[in-house]
Amino acid sequence: MSKSTPVDSVELTAALVRCPSVTPADGGALDIVHDLLASAGFTCAWADRGGIRNLFARWGAKGNTRSFGFNGHTDVVPIGDEAAWTMPPFGAEIKDGVMYGRGTTDMKSGVAAFAAAAVDFVKNTPPDGSILITVTGDEEGESVDGTLALLEYMEQNGERMDVCLVGEPTCPNTMGEMIKIGRRGSMTVKFRVIGKQGHSAYPHRANNPLPAMVRLMDRLASHELDTGTEHFDASTLAIVTVDTGNPATNVIPAECAATVNIRFNDSHSGESLSAWIKEEVAAIRDAFGVQVETEVKISGESFITPPGELSAMVANAVESITGVAPELSTTGGTSDARFVKAHCPVVEFGLVGQSMHQVDEHVRVEHIHELKAIYSRILQDYFA
Repeated sequence: MSKSTPVDSVELTAALVRCPSVTPADGGALDIVHDLLASAGFTCAWADRGGIRNLFARWGAKGNTRSFGFNGHTDVVPIGDEAAWTMPPFGAEIKDGVMYGRGTTDMKSGVAAFAAAAVDFVKNTPPDGSILITVTGDEEGESVDGTLALLEYMEQNGERMDVCLVGEPTCPNTMGEMIKIGRRGSMTVKFRVIGKQGHSAYPHRANNPLPAMVRLMDRLASHELDTGTEHFDASTLAIVTVDTGNPATNVIPAECAATVNIRFNDSHSGESLSAWIKEEVAAIRDAFGVQVETEVKISGESFITPPGELSAMVANAVESITGVAPELSTTGGTSDARFVKAHCPVVEFGLVGQSMHQVDEHVRVEHIHELKAIYSRILQDYFA
């Protein structure tokens, strides 16, 4: 059988970057992926929800005994100050072997690389099994109508991935150096301490909420949550804002607000940390005689795909293409892998992520080629 012309992952990346898909807008990016996959014989469907576009695609029969999945997103964060960009943010211009534009790193190159690898693979070496591709337009936003909607669609329609690779940027500095086999959990807690307003010269006639808030923040920030676990670094709590909105120097304010963000490992859960927060709040409330309101948002629980066959296969492919033996890591923020992990074993591998979300976001063209080659090798090894 003669081989078809390979899909150029660099050209595909450029086409996607030129789509201004600032979340939740699609900008035509998903149509490009849809048309490429459909033309290669993938069965495609839209799993849209809440005004968000989500693409599901499968090559091979539904219910095959062996299926490999890819997951990614085409939405991007805002460009920020356009005047600060030295290259057009949606131009996908290449200079000195580097492509510039919002989404080049996070993560249109990843989507282009796995879509191109999958199309070439099914055309040239049709596997005994299925390849499933899920791409969302809601990863950089609230993430409630994106991969979650895709997984719901799959459950309702009897679709199944045996394993999944998420193409997020995973390498800190060097292409090939890191695979993510898990992620820390993330939760944000907002506090509002309510006291009694009064004159700063007569503090006994008021109930200043600030000392209570300061003591609460100190108790939370100085508490050692843990020292790390087998696969995770120590959990962290960061105070991200404290606000009173009081411009006067002679007025004790009636209330103040603060927010903390917690990144936690597998020695905690969102529920256990919420219970700890509740205890700390009760102690401050009773000690200072103030009201304390809290709002807790758990973005995701920690998870781990234990090192094994899947991570070894990905690591072997990475090293065979880059010459770098990757570290298995759980560092960094959250990703949609936190949703996929409830469906099947999942790992993440992608580009060097140094410039993601920054002005003049960029990717080395050679890295796009390498990423496609890695994904191609993974498919070859999985279906061998």
